Parts: sequence; structure tokens; C-alpha cells
Amino acid sequence: MTAGKKTACGAKPVHGSREWAVAEINCCHGCPHGCRYCYARYDMVERRRILSPEEWQQCRTVEEDVARLHPLYPGQVMFPTAHDIIPDNLDVCMATIDNLLAAGNKVLVVSKPHLECIRALCARFGVARDRLLFRFTITARDQGLLGIWEPRAPGYEERKSCLRYAFRQSFATSVSVEPMLDTQDVVAMVHELLPFISHSIWLGKMNKIDQRVVVDSAAMRVAVEMLKKGQEDTHILRIYKELASVPLVRWKDSVKQVVGLMPAEQPGLDI
Repeated sequence: MTAGKKTACGAKPVHGSREWAVAEINCCHGCPHGCRYCYARYDMVERRRILSPEEWQQCRTVEEDVARLHPLYPGQVMFPTAHDIIPDNLDVCMATIDNLLAAGNKVLVVSKPHLECIRALCARFGVARDRLLFRFTITARDQGLLGIWEPRAPGYEERKSCLRYAFRQSFATSVSVEPMLDTQDVVAMVHELLPFISHSIWLGKMNKIDQRVVVDSAAMRVAVEMLKKGQEDTHILRIYKELASVPLVRWKDSVKQVVGLMPAEQPGLDI
């Protein structure tokens, strides 16, 4: 039975980052990775017009957010959600994580990771392994697709190296395949990554494509149409059938709606 818009207890369904965390923490504006589907870019540049497209490409520190003393939140917190951790902002990102951990929080660190950053994070927070979970966004193995959709983010091999490194440093590791850029290959990619995952691997669709993605060329128009076809229900159902029995696989709300799973009833369950 397909899940409705309400959970079993009648509450509004939990979706997006709220499936993973009770609070979203950031310390910068902007991101140079250039991901075409980025919700934060759409919000800051297109919807609210706080930054220009050129300003968005430069990561700027928000000093008051770095210095903020955080409370102990009632569940896992996610950092960052509206920018990424890159070599240029690594120090302020580590300072922000320090403040979160100092208050006793459990921190979910989400990134399209740079290996030099992950090595530094592992060295800095080794004593807090029990309260830090890495979740690396790995959306495809095909570098051609990554070049279209995530043109200045690290490539697949670097992201996989980051996952392997954190795993071997005995940190809790997980992966976000949201959005699935290559639904034809995603099952094989999941099995390639599973040996280095201790917590979970989440699969989800690209959301609000027509609203968020800037189609500025014929090639981009083709890429969008190919991605839409790859997200059709027949492909999602096939992926679910092939991976539903894998214990570490989790499904984002966009997939749950297709396959008939109930949405999460509480924020931050991360299950």
C-alpha cells in the first residue's frame, strides 16, 4: 500500500534532512562545488536573492555561527547542510564541530569529501569517535555524469578513498546516494561501497528538478531528461527489489513514496 501524506499517528511526514537530524548547523554561505541541483543555492540565489550566482561560488565564513555556543540538542545534529567542508573553510568547520561536541552532541558530518579534509577531521576528532558519524555523498561512479551535475566537487575515486580512510580509522561511516544520478549503476555502486560502511547507505531521488536546476544549454536539457527517465517508478521499484534485503540500505522519503513505505514519524531517527 502506498504511503500517504500523513504518518500512522496523523503527524506530518518527516522528510529531507529531518530524517537524519533534529537540527541543521552551518557556518558558511556559498559553495564552490557547483552542484546543479543544490537546494541551498536555489534558496539563497534564486528564491531569496541574498547572494548573486557569482557570490555563491565563493564560500564565506559567518563568524557568529562559528563562535556560537550550542546547547545539547535532543538528538543527532547535522553539519553542514547549506555548504560543504572544503580546504578553504576546514579550520572554521572544525571549530564549529568542536563547539557542537563540547555541548555533548552527536554530530552527523555530511560532505562530498576532500581527502585532505577527511584526514584532518579524523586526526582532530579521534577522541570523539563515539559521537561523530561521517556521511559522504556519493551519487554516481560515472565521472561524465558527475562532471555535468557536480562539476567542481571531488570525483568518485576521491570520495571512495575518503570513505575507506574514515572506516579504517574506526569512525562510523555512512553514504548518501541522494540524488541517484545513475540508476542503472546504483546497485553495483552500492555493493562496491558496502565493505567500507558501518552505519547505513541512503538512496533518494533528485527533488524539485524543474524548480531548482538551471537549464542553460542543450546539453543540460538532455541531462535533465535522462535523469527524469532514470527516476521513473519502474527503475525505483527495480532498485528497491534488488537492495531491500541488504541490512545497511535505507530509503529516503522520495523512494518511500514510490515503494509504499511509511515515512518516519519523528525527526532525527536516521533509520
